[in-house]
Parts: sequence; structure tokens; C-alpha cells
Amino acid sequence: MTFLSFVLEIHQPIRLNRSFPLERLPRIADANSITDRYFDKRLNEEVFRKVAGNCYFPTFKILDELIEHTRDWERPFKVSFGVSGPFLEQAVRYEPELIDLLKKLLKSGKVEILGGTYYHSLASLFPGEKTEFVEQVREHSSLVKSMLGFDVDVFDNTEFIYNDTIAKIIESLGFEGILSEGVESMLGWRSPNYVYSAMGAENLKLLLRHYRLTDDVGFRFSQRNWSEYPLTADKYASWLSSTPGDLILLAMDIETFGEHHWADAGIFEFLKALPEQVRQKQDLAWATPREAIHKLPSSGAIPVPEMKTVSWADVEKDTSAWLQNPMQRVSFERIVALDPYVREINRKEVTDVWRLLQQSDNLYYISTKGGGPGQVHSYFSPHSSAVEAFVVFDSVLTDYEGRVGVLASDLRKKKRTLGQQPDLREARSQEYRREVIAK
Repeated sequence: MTFLSFVLEIHQPIRLNRSFPLERLPRIADANSITDRYFDKRLNEEVFRKVAGNCYFPTFKILDELIEHTRDWERPFKVSFGVSGPFLEQAVRYEPELIDLLKKLLKSGKVEILGGTYYHSLASLFPGEKTEFVEQVREHSSLVKSMLGFDVDVFDNTEFIYNDTIAKIIESLGFEGILSEGVESMLGWRSPNYVYSAMGAENLKLLLRHYRLTDDVGFRFSQRNWSEYPLTADKYASWLSSTPGDLILLAMDIETFGEHHWADAGIFEFLKALPEQVRQKQDLAWATPREAIHKLPSSGAIPVPEMKTVSWADVEKDTSAWLQNPMQRVSFERIVALDPYVREINRKEVTDVWRLLQQSDNLYYISTKGGGPGQVHSYFSPHSSAVEAFVVFDSVLTDYEGRVGVLASDLRKKKRTLGQQPDLREARSQEYRREVIAK
């Protein structure tokens, strides 16, 4: 029997104010208004409501119907979600019915929510101590528990970013499994269609995405020049049945359904028909990642050192989607350098802005890749170019750095007045900041 794990990633970024570089306002924002100044509420609401209508509502309703229809089958349909904090926050704000639909799906017992970083951030790539990463993982788990009533057991990092260090941290936080990309540079001769263990964290099961079969739906479904067009549910089920292994992990953006492929392409009909076609294959059964790691043994440990970190992004499947060019790297380093200042200030709104700036989307928009990957980056970006994306991000970050600097200075003055010793982390951070600027 080959198990199928069907995972849908659900994330909507909170986008920056694209007019910020042009605004003739004081360059250092008041602390109680920085969120409104830095982020484009109107654009975020507009995009969220559009995607909700095209994708979220129809997809959730189809999944609910499929779960109900297959409930009494010997091998019922199951699905899992990787849900970001920004998505849940915006759903509550703009389309609260989506939360009700998620809760209804969870009550079926056929749905799993995966752990993640609250802000869909790049915190796992911060150098040195991974305190920020750990805090965001815990914050996400707490949100899922409080809002949806679900305890997460399997971890789904931002864009499937993975290495041995991340695996060890995730194991230490009590997770039983982690998802990543079944990339050849990591697997060598091995197949992605088995459960593995993480190197140095042998109690943590590693589930790897079959990116070719996933991309047949996620990217190629509506490409008329594709040799397999049109892709039907029976054809796809036959491919799944003929694929050897214990587990096939199919993970894609939920926007595959209704956004990346519009309804008139037949993508919803494909989704509706797939469970019945899978049912006709006696060697296939649906399983959530949690079920897969409990049912299947490890086929050995896979080493992935930090220098060879993998992800599911672009053809390189590494961190180059966010850290390839100088604009991306210096932006990332400036975000990292703010860590000790933000922690010293310890004010919720200041911390929230810093973490929203860590969203992977912000650096993704600054990519200057060409070809197919470049087209994908441009498709997702609200900016006209990578340079514009950098100008907006740089302007917001510079203003935010100024606000953080003022607040940190005021706090140190207060400490000196009270006779307290200054935080040595601040001095180290200043030195690091000078090094970043020098680069």
C-alpha cells in the first residue's frame, strides 16, 4: 500500500505600503502608528477578498464535500494544511467565515494542521542562536491551538526550508515529524517516496515532497503546450499508482485551485474527481503526515548540513530565492542586526513589525532571477520590479530602524537614570551593524 499525503499551504502576506518612499511625512514614525504607515491595509484586504472568492471558499467547500462523501469508505479522503499567522489574522479581519470552515473541516477527523513559523518568516536562517525561530514556532502552535483547537505534531517550515540544525530544534520542541523537499542533492540515489529520519535527530521523521508529481498539478495543469495536457483525475491516479514507494507527499499552494489555475481550466473538477479515481486503485490510501509517520518506519537518516540548506523554491531548491543578490543579503542582515534592539525594547507593536518584515515574501520580491523562476517571482510580487521592491523595503526598514534606535536610546537613558547597567548585547549589535553597513 502506498499512502498519499495531500498538503495545502495557506499563506497571504501582509504587504508593505508601496507609497512609503514617496510620503512626505516625518521619517521616524510615531510608535503607535508604525503598523498603519508601513503596511498597505487597502491592498491586503483587496487581495485577500479576491483570493478568498476565487480560491479559499470554493476549495474549502469542495474539501468539506469530499470528506463527507468519502467518510464511510474503507480508504477515505484526507487533507492537511500549513496555515500561516498572517493568513489567520487576515481571515479573522476580512472573511471570518473561513475560520468557521476550517473548524468544520477539523471536526471531521480527516484534517491535520501543521506547525510552522507564525510569520511565514526566514527566522530559521538567522545565524547563531535560533531564539527568534523557536519563539515564532511556539507562537504559531499557540495560535493554532487557541483559534482552531488543534495540537500540531508535524512541522512545515517556511517554503520547506530544511537542514540538520533546523531538524534538531524542531525535535527539541516536541514535534514528531517535519516536511521538506525531495531534492536530488539531498537524496542522492534514494527515492523521496519513503519516510526517513533527520541526521542528529533520529526520533524526528522526515517526509519528502514528490515535487514532479506535485508540479504536474501546481504548475503544469493548465499549460496547453504540456505533452500531458489535459491532465485528468484518472490519468493522475494512474501515475500515483505506478509510482513505487511507501509514501507520496503532494504539497502545493492552496491557490493552485482557482487562482494559479482558474476555475475555467477545470481545476476544481479535477479536485472533485480525484478521490474516486484514487479509490479505484487498490494500492493507494490517503493519510495525513501524522498518520504516515506513525504507520511507516524510517528508511535511514538523511544528512543536510546548513551549508546545503534545501527548500522547495525555484529550480535551485535552496535559499537563493531570498538571499541570492546583494539587495536581498543586505536586507536580511539588517533584519538580523535588529534582534537585540527589538528584544531590549520589548514592545509588542515594535516586535510585530520586525517579524512582519521577516516574511519570506519581502525578500522573494527582491529576486533578480531570470527565466522561469523570474517569471514566478514577478507573478507573486505586487511591485513592478525587484528594484522597486527593494526601494520600498529599504525605505520602510530605514524608517523602522530609526524608530527602534530612538526607543532603544530612550530606554538606555532611563536605565542610566535608574542606575542600571546597559545591556551588553546592545554594544555587540552596534558593532555588527557597522560591519553590515560597511559591506
